[in-house]
Amino acid sequence: MGMMNLASTNGSVISTRHLVKVYHMGDVEVPALRGVTLDIARGGFVAVMGPSGSGKSTFMNIIGCLDVPTGGEYILEGVPVVQLSKDQLARIRNEKIGFVFQGFNLLARTSALENVELPLFYRNLSNKERKALAMEALNAVGLADRAHHLPNQLSGGQQQRVAVARALVTKPSIILADEPTGNLDSRTSVEIMEIFQRLNESGITIVLVTHERDIAQYAKRNVSFKDGKIREDNSNATPVSAVEVLKSMPVVSEEEEYEHS
Repeated sequence: MGMMNLASTNGSVISTRHLVKVYHMGDVEVPALRGVTLDIARGGFVAVMGPSGSGKSTFMNIIGCLDVPTGGEYILEGVPVVQLSKDQLARIRNEKIGFVFQGFNLLARTSALENVELPLFYRNLSNKERKALAMEALNAVGLADRAHHLPNQLSGGQQQRVAVARALVTKPSIILADEPTGNLDSRTSVEIMEIFQRLNESGITIVLVTHERDIAQYAKRNVSFKDGKIREDNSNATPVSAVEVLKSMPVVSEEEEYEHS
């Protein structure tokens, strides 16, 4: 019980204690996490960095309830996740966490609006309610006018915005983003970071995996993994403002090609 109280009183939305993850490759044990203790405050914006094989992806999968640790504790909004069944994990994932991936992961033959509606099918909502929530989320990322376009009628930046809207539609308390700017040009990357900063200001906790130092500068805190452990954890008192950066950048980006379609 002590653990639960700690998690709820320290204001953390994510709390891990001594997380260990070992993968078994045949007879070989491959340690991915070697004891990770981290608290992420509600309303935090954390960039997670580290080379391939550092454990950062495993860590993100565990906090996203996509994977379970071999040892240690994970408390998500006061709930000890390690004790949950698969069904309970799926439910908590769907209610509390929005996911954004590098590859957008949109359904190809499905409109932007329908892609955004997908996470809502697990809920007992009318068609009309689903559509309204999906439009609200598209509006939040500035894409309401593209609701009926298919992914191949959208630029990469627009597809990533649809993916952000899909993550937002369930009104999660946390957004986990894995290299969300990995496939985008530099201006479009800043546009996506501007959306994340705006969502973070509205109170959503954001945890973002990135390889790029210049993307990490938009976050309020930078955590670096190496060899399955946290090696650096620095708060960033003055995150770069994406709005300010955009003002200084030329407007021509890949989005322009799509304006006529």
